[in-house]
Amino acid sequence: MAERTRSWWGWGWEDEALGVEQVDRLGAAVARRFGVELGPARRPPRLEDVRLAPPRVRPHPALARLCSAEPYDRVGHAQGKSYRDVVRGYRGEFPHPPDIVAFPETEADVTAVLDWCTEAGIAAVPYGGGSSVVGGVECDGEGFAGVISVDLTRLDRVLEVDRVSRAARIQAGALGPTLEAQLRPHGLTLRHFPQSFEFSTLGGWLATRSGGHYATVYTHIDDFVECLRVVTPSGVCESRRLPGSGAGPSPDRLFLGSEGALGVITEAWMRLQDRPTFKVAAGVHFASLEAGASAVRAISQAALFPANCRLLDPGEAASAAAVTDGSALLVLGFESADHPVEAGLARALECCADHGGTVPAGERAADGGGAVGAWRDAFLRAPYGRDALVAFSVITETFETACTWDAFGDLHDTVRVATEEAVHRICGAGSVTCRFTHVYPDGPAPYFTVLAPGRPGAELTQWAEIKTAASEALLSAGGTITHHHAVGRDHRTWYDRQRPEPFAAVLRAGKAALDPAGILNPGVIV
Repeated sequence: MAERTRSWWGWGWEDEALGVEQVDRLGAAVARRFGVELGPARRPPRLEDVRLAPPRVRPHPALARLCSAEPYDRVGHAQGKSYRDVVRGYRGEFPHPPDIVAFPETEADVTAVLDWCTEAGIAAVPYGGGSSVVGGVECDGEGFAGVISVDLTRLDRVLEVDRVSRAARIQAGALGPTLEAQLRPHGLTLRHFPQSFEFSTLGGWLATRSGGHYATVYTHIDDFVECLRVVTPSGVCESRRLPGSGAGPSPDRLFLGSEGALGVITEAWMRLQDRPTFKVAAGVHFASLEAGASAVRAISQAALFPANCRLLDPGEAASAAAVTDGSALLVLGFESADHPVEAGLARALECCADHGGTVPAGERAADGGGAVGAWRDAFLRAPYGRDALVAFSVITETFETACTWDAFGDLHDTVRVATEEAVHRICGAGSVTCRFTHVYPDGPAPYFTVLAPGRPGAELTQWAEIKTAASEALLSAGGTITHHHAVGRDHRTWYDRQRPEPFAAVLRAGKAALDPAGILNPGVIV
């Protein structure tokens, strides 16, 4: 079988990108929706047309076999997969490509690369699957001799499985499908499925505190960590493998979410689960987002813990799940490896009924049919659609947060109004929709989507203005600047305002102790 090729400018596999007719239909649909004219779709770029600055450094002779300066590798590691990244990629613009991409095959190789970078004054950017949507892997290299992208994907093995304790020691470069394929023969799963699952790694999930697909209980990768092994310029830091400990501040917590600024995660012992065999799902319709939110709060506070509990406002339900009656949609699902789950769904539906929720015919099935199935298919294909819209200069952006239930109403209204005002002022038309990705007994994680016609050549300026307006509104309303997308470079301005200053001082001191030369992913976190 021919080996598949990752897109070097956009999302996913090249052979999964939308075809010409699909792109045209999508553009026409957006034009009709907003009553505007969109120009003809521009053609995707060609790699041979991209001009890169020559590498500023050469590989250390002892590491040359692990290094590449080929254009495909440099361009593919130059930036992540945010809207801004894809627009620039579509233009063939890569202002900050790494000079070299290193592909370490062992932990000793990682150590050798960091030693070389420290001695030579080269910035080292840890790289997993490159799916960052917050500028987490793009480094301008200012003040350094060059930039090395350290691609961990050759460290991709499940090294040990402890079936008794239901845990495994896994190398950090394992992509989601690779990891799960090695666990499947044991009847186990990590059960962490972010939208980027196919193109992101365990180490990337850990370094960004990734949020998975499951809406309750184990929402973040943090919940699965037994211990970490991290290579830093100052030495290896390995925590003790335990189910829990009260021995002071957790060393794992220091590195979770550190985005490669404090060290390179090379291994982790991760808690696993038996593979689910019982599943049931339903699509519940509500007259409004507010009614659905009340039902979701009741479900989350009843400790029912559904696997899926995604509430879509009417606009999101129409565009992502083909719900045409103006209803908000709750995508509700339960699963278990141990017992039937129909009783959990039945009780959750009672909670929904208390707030006016109804389940139309055909919206309840073992694997989710009707609107649930339509939403699932759209969810998986969404990044490819986003890339196609870039061909028409359409702006499509998402941002997410979390807040307590008592703050949700005001936060939703504040953020929606501020973002809609910015969209219409800057673009003349557009929409802002909202859904819940995760829910907790004390609050939801609202996720907003912006869609608007942009001006060819001005898309990035328009995008930046909209993002600034949304982020300012979000922070002023008491939400977090990110629930699961990480901080990166795009969110630094607001993260610096959100975190307490004494904690920032601790991070700076930790950075100085672990990475005295400051080579690790400069510009993120600290």
